[in-house]
Amino acid sequence: MAPRWKVLIADDETIIREGIRGSVPWDRLGMEVVCEAEDGEEALELAVLHRVHILLVDLSMPIMNGLTLIQHIREQLPACKVVIITGHDEFAYAHEAIKLNVDDYILKPINPAALTDVLDRVVTQLNASIIEDERLHMASKQIEKNFTLLRERFCLEWIKGDLAREEIEEQLLFLRMPQEAPQLVGVLRWPEQSNGRSFYSERDRQLLLFAMENIVEECLDGLVCIHCRDQSGLIVLFVWGAPSEGQLERIQGSIAEYLKIQVLASYHKTEGEMLRIPELYAEARSAVHRESRLSPLVRRTKELIETRFHEPLLSLEGVASDLCVSTVYLSRIFKQETGTSFVSMLTHMRIKQAILLLSETDLAMHEIAHRIGYETQHYFSTAFKKAVGVSPNQYRKSR
Repeated sequence: MAPRWKVLIADDETIIREGIRGSVPWDRLGMEVVCEAEDGEEALELAVLHRVHILLVDLSMPIMNGLTLIQHIREQLPACKVVIITGHDEFAYAHEAIKLNVDDYILKPINPAALTDVLDRVVTQLNASIIEDERLHMASKQIEKNFTLLRERFCLEWIKGDLAREEIEEQLLFLRMPQEAPQLVGVLRWPEQSNGRSFYSERDRQLLLFAMENIVEECLDGLVCIHCRDQSGLIVLFVWGAPSEGQLERIQGSIAEYLKIQVLASYHKTEGEMLRIPELYAEARSAVHRESRLSPLVRRTKELIETRFHEPLLSLEGVASDLCVSTVYLSRIFKQETGTSFVSMLTHMRIKQAILLLSETDLAMHEIAHRIGYETQHYFSTAFKKAVGVSPNQYRKSR
């Protein structure tokens, strides 16, 4: 059904208003004169009340002149079309009106045919604006519908390293994502040989990947997390906010518990650097690929270090006993596959956690030492300075 455009005639001369009303084929143009006004103040009140689409306004009116009225209309009804009625001796006023983006004008004395032509052009513009609004509305609905997909595609472009900072910032704004770099970039890899099974149908594989992504979202509840899959099928995570203790570790544990598959994960802090995202993604991807090549024995040993590093008595001998292998064999194969010793990895894990606690908490040194598996503050300080180059106190002061 064609729209019915509402018209307001504003002129202080009754004969002019009546002449306009009676000389235009309003029905044929799809218009209706809904109100008339004899001064600018009345015209503004009625225009806003009726939400008119077209204003026919004389520039010279009492109380509030036409220019002031147009200024208010532009503020309160920006989509309203304005046609000014002016005489030759009011050309200076007309020139000022043009600056207010009036849509057209008609000269006095008013020629009915000329006025009809002007209004016909205005109707064409209004109809075109409806089509454009509908097109934009449909486009907006499509964008809303596909926001998740658009975010994923943007993240895939981001990790390729082809985007400039300005492009990244524009996309973050457009896609309603946080306006800074994520705190973490991570990669999840699922070696499909989990639990001795080496083959999954493509349907099963996609279902499991989808289930993994749902578990990720549940485990990172409270944080902004956007995930995508890279070309090799790895799940790439962008995390805004600081995960609580154990929140990231729960991802692998939950996937193992609910899906009965083992996944490998690597996370890297971005330090707020947008342009380092591709580099950190590449590092995380390399880390999970290296991890996937580890034997089950070495991988299990690493898991024990990562989950039990806070135990003062954790040792190579104890882990070897738990895993029912000799200490010599475990030491040799661990160094062979990881390129570092058990003790070095354990120390690295403890120092890494110490740095986190020094940076993000006000815990006393002896409390930090206890939390990361050192029996005394002195032993912790010695190990920290050897690894980092400065004492824990100096490190905390420098942050």
